[in-house]
Amino acid sequence: MVNSRSQNPVTDLTMQRAKNASVQTAHPKLEVRGLFKSFPAQGKSLQVLDNIHLQLHSREFVCLVGASGCGKSTLLNIIAGLEQPSSGEVLVEGERVLGPGADRGMVFQGYTLYPWLTVAENIAFGLQLRKLSKVQQRSTVSYYLDVVGLTQFAQAYPKQLSGGMKQRVAIARALANEPEVLLMDEPFGALDAQTKEQMQQFLLNLWAETHTTVLMITHDVEEAIFLSQRLYVMSSRPGQLKLEVPIALPEQRDLEIKLSPEFIDIKRQVLHALRGQ
Repeated sequence: MVNSRSQNPVTDLTMQRAKNASVQTAHPKLEVRGLFKSFPAQGKSLQVLDNIHLQLHSREFVCLVGASGCGKSTLLNIIAGLEQPSSGEVLVEGERVLGPGADRGMVFQGYTLYPWLTVAENIAFGLQLRKLSKVQQRSTVSYYLDVVGLTQFAQAYPKQLSGGMKQRVAIARALANEPEVLLMDEPFGALDAQTKEQMQQFLLNLWAETHTTVLMITHDVEEAIFLSQRLYVMSSRPGQLKLEVPIALPEQRDLEIKLSPEFIDIKRQVLHALRGQ
C-alpha cells in the first residue's frame, strides 16, 4: 500500500510538483504534434500511425486505449525516444524529443528487472548512472521502497517476488529518477485478474502520492477508465486518435466505482467507439 505519510528527503523536485499539482504550466508537459509512422514491408510502405496529436498537462493521468496491433506501443516507443517518427514531433516541457532521456521514465509489460540485483539495487540502478552520492542513493531508494510498500523486501531478488511485486519494483525504479513523464506500456497485462485490480488501485494511490504525469497505454477499457482523468481511443491501423473522453469521476476512487452508473456509461461510450471502427 502507498504510505501517504512518506516524505522524500532526496530533492526539492517532488515537493515542488506537489505544491504546483493543481496548476497547469503555460505549455503542456508532453505534446505530440502531427506524428506519422510507416515501416517498410515487402517493398511497400506500411503506415502504422496517422497524424497523431495529443497533450498531457502537469500531474495528469491519461490513458490511450485501443485494440492489439493498432500502434499504441509504437507511439509510446516514439515518445520514449526508442523509435523515430516518419514525420511530426514529440515535445517534453516544450523541448523536442530526439532520443531516450531521463525526463521520460518507462515501465513495460515485462518486468525488465535485473535478476542478479536485489530489489534495492534495481531501484538504485539509474541513480548510479547519474552518479548520485551514496547518501542520495540510499535516501532515494529508501523513500521509494516505502512508497511502493516493499521496504521489507529490499534485499530480496526478483525471482523471490510475485508478479505484482516485480512490477512495483519496476515502477519504483522508473520513479526514482524523477522523470517529467512516466510512460507505461500495458504494465499489468501479464497479471491475473485479481492481482491486476490490486495493482490498478495501487497505481492510482501512487499517482496521488507522487503527482507524476502519466501516459499509459492499455487494451483494457475498464482499466483505462478507472485510472485516468482523460482517455484517448485509438482506431485500428493506421492508428488514429478518433475520440478523446474526459473521465468525470472523483479523483479518489476505489474498485467499487466500476459498478457505478457513471462508470458504466463511460465504458459504453468507449466500447461503442472501439466497435464502430
